Amino acid sequence: MSQRPHHRPMRPGAEFFADLEGGHDPALVREAADRAATLLVRGARASDDAGIAERLERLAETEGLETLAELWSGSPADSLAGCLWRLYVLRSWVYADPSLAARQFEAGRARAQVARVVAGVADPPGPDELREMVDEVLRGIAERDFADVLLRAAAFARVVATGRAQLGQDDAARMLGVAEHLESAAHLELAGELA
Repeated sequence: MSQRPHHRPMRPGAEFFADLEGGHDPALVREAADRAATLLVRGARASDDAGIAERLERLAETEGLETLAELWSGSPADSLAGCLWRLYVLRSWVYADPSLAARQFEAGRARAQVARVVAGVADPPGPDELREMVDEVLRGIAERDFADVLLRAAAFARVVATGRAQLGQDDAARMLGVAEHLESAAHLELAGELA
């Protein structure tokens, strides 16, 4: 049996990993999600283009926001991308079943008076009124302070969570978590610390 001298194996260079297929680099995905969120929120506010709010709303309906939302889905709640994910999920839920959203909001509004007022939903809160409210929140990304957008969405989610609890639904705590995340992010935004 011949003895070969021990040597350290060669390490592949960066080009080795660049050629691997299947899967994405999580750091690059997170960077792309953060960059897109920053452009949407900060870029919309900095723009002098009066039609940007309308384009943001259309983006949610027709121009592939689902792809961006998929990127944002893994983002922490205390980031712009995480906030946009939660706003997207709320809007998608309201549009998927506006009647259910209206019933849950109605069930919660008597017990969550302050949140009901902050949410700004028309009275009575029917399906059309809720769709209009979530669209107005989305337009607000370009037209208002982002902290206000987050606080309105948080208030809406809080009323819905209260309604779900009133109706004895198991997912009330989940919606309450969304409300708390959005509210916490709004306070970070007010302090200039939301990125």
